[in-house]
Amino acid sequence: MPTGYKFVIADDHPLFRGALKQALAGFTESTGILEAGDFDSAKALIAANDDVDLVLLDLSMPGASGLSGLVSLRGVHPAVPMVVVSAHDDPETIRRALELGASGFISKSASMEEIRSGVEAVLAGGVAAPVGIDLGVERDPEISDLIKRLQSLTPQQTRVLSMLGEGLLNKQIAYELDVSEATIKAHVSAVLQKLGVDSRTQAVILLSKIGTDPLQASS
Repeated sequence: MPTGYKFVIADDHPLFRGALKQALAGFTESTGILEAGDFDSAKALIAANDDVDLVLLDLSMPGASGLSGLVSLRGVHPAVPMVVVSAHDDPETIRRALELGASGFISKSASMEEIRSGVEAVLAGGVAAPVGIDLGVERDPEISDLIKRLQSLTPQQTRVLSMLGEGLLNKQIAYELDVSEATIKAHVSAVLQKLGVDSRTQAVILLSKIGTDPLQASS
């Protein structure tokens, strides 16, 4: 197993971050592990370290709203593999995470060995998912349509959408991405068109729908 990988562990529970660090110990002889306890810190770490090999991401950190957090981070750094690590390990959540660009899904109840083999699979270019779970198909036509629309966005459009979700104005997004305001206007128009909505507000509401856990809402 090659060593010297660089990981970001994004989870708000120090004990669980410690457990993940332990599981990753064999991979990281020379570069190591960066930790974030909330979504904004995770985003800043990923943006500042373009040599990260893998992100382990909890879906329910402060500042993140479920799977919309994953969508947002994929926009920041589309090339880095992201593995969702979550206690919500129902087939729906796992399937949606993988459809929205996660390279893997590890349950918080997984053993050290399962965590290691999941990470190994993703570093080797594969996809990690819990064994023995039938992921089924999407039963909610609205969510199914939304996932297809989100999949059609380019990385830059995804990033613009996540910034709209943060309430940033075109001028602020242009400054952040170091492009002209006219370019951002064009991106926003393309995002609205691909999502099938008429306004930024509707786009943000649509993005938030992927963030809520349908099983929690119904239980």
